[in-house]
Amino acid sequence: MILMSPPCQPFTRIGLQGDVSDPRTKSFLYILNILPRLDKLPKFILLENVKGFETSSARYSLVGTLEECGYRYQEFLLSPTCILEVFPNSDSVDSNASKVSDCAHKELSACINGMKTSKPDDGAEPSSRTLENEAVIFKLETAEDLERKQNQDSDVSVRMLQDFLEVDLQNLSQYLLLPKTLLRYAILMDIVQPTCRRSVCFTKGYGHYVEGTGSVLQSSLDIQLETAFKSLHTLSDEDKLNRLLMLKLRYFTPREIANLHGLPPEFCKYCLRCSLSFAISSLQCSLIMYTVY
Repeated sequence: MILMSPPCQPFTRIGLQGDVSDPRTKSFLYILNILPRLDKLPKFILLENVKGFETSSARYSLVGTLEECGYRYQEFLLSPTCILEVFPNSDSVDSNASKVSDCAHKELSACINGMKTSKPDDGAEPSSRTLENEAVIFKLETAEDLERKQNQDSDVSVRMLQDFLEVDLQNLSQYLLLPKTLLRYAILMDIVQPTCRRSVCFTKGYGHYVEGTGSVLQSSLDIQLETAFKSLHTLSDEDKLNRLLMLKLRYFTPREIANLHGLPPEFCKYCLRCSLSFAISSLQCSLIMYTVY
């Protein structure tokens, strides 16, 4: 059995999408090259990658190799919130599961989560509707983004984030966002509350970069998020910071990220005892175990 998780950077939607021309794809292409020459083929192959892989040249090379070797295969575009009515972490995964067959026979099926997704803002300016209705859409997001988030938070079949949070969190201060980060990136953050039923995928840059690396948690509910961001751009930096600090925005802890990935308490105890950056790096982009199961 071969389990493969090739580097995702050549296929990510916010990356350069270098595909097979990206040097990081070489190891994957090497496997495809030697697979037909093996005397004994592995009975099973499981490959996972990010959304975007399914339209890549690398994927078509994979399919061609599988057919050449006589595999039956299935492909799925999966999100934990699509197939599991428990996990609020939205990490779309392109998965290809293959099995040896006596003849080259293809079984292709797709499980699409059906949720509308929008392209990354990439520093885009707020839409006209955003500016007209600032009391509702208060950050760099479109009306479609807001509607999608509201629909996700209204899905009672998905557990709330509070079920995955540490109850007695020690050293809360080390997870709070720095003032300079708040001032510069607040309008780009995906901010969630304990009662939300969604979060975005956590990447290796979580804790170092803000946009597209993972959600941050509003720890204090004494002030409404909409109130904090209302007319924020008209305030001085000092007043702006004071208002944002009231939210007590913090990063998710490594244990909480592990919980969102379905990892049991006894799992990854070693990395949780290491530095914060190492622990997050070890858990980033993890494939939720129940998705495979």
